[in-house]
Amino acid sequence: HPTLCRSKQWYQRRVAITAGKLYFEDIEMAAENVQAVDLAQLPIPQLNQLRSQFEEEEQMLTQSLAQLKGVQSRFIESQESVIKLSKKEVGKEVLVPLTSSMYVPGQLADVGKVMIDIGTGYHVKMTTDEAKGYFTRITEYITKKMEIVQKNLIEKDKLRQVTTEILQLKIQAQQQQQTAQQQPA
Repeated sequence: HPTLCRSKQWYQRRVAITAGKLYFEDIEMAAENVQAVDLAQLPIPQLNQLRSQFEEEEQMLTQSLAQLKGVQSRFIESQESVIKLSKKEVGKEVLVPLTSSMYVPGQLADVGKVMIDIGTGYHVKMTTDEAKGYFTRITEYITKKMEIVQKNLIEKDKLRQVTTEILQLKIQAQQQQQTAQQQPA
């Protein structure tokens, strides 16, 4: 029979995106002792509840994965912008964004240095090579986190499928039992 196990300590990874910035927060959850639950021994209402829980977790992981993909694409886009900027000439006319919808004309003064928003309102002056390296590192970090979320998503999907199969078998067995009881002996 499939068994659901929980170790003494497990970690839940929560992804939050605020103002286009990515934050990972580790939440340590401690269980009192190791628990193993034989899914076949659970009653139908608990199996329904467990299946619903797995579906909710799958939705959350799917949303987290989508957010991570969005953040990853923004960092890749930023890296490409730095690469394009480094190929431009000093004094070249450009449009400088003041807001997401308002631009003003300007001229490039130094194509070798850029200001990078590293989050929470902090900007760091970097050379274009340092900026490229920064974006490469952050993109690789996000890719690793996406792989972890993807693995967790696959695991939750398998658990949901197993729970659904056991639930269907129990419902069929219950229906057969009720049918047998209704027939005269």
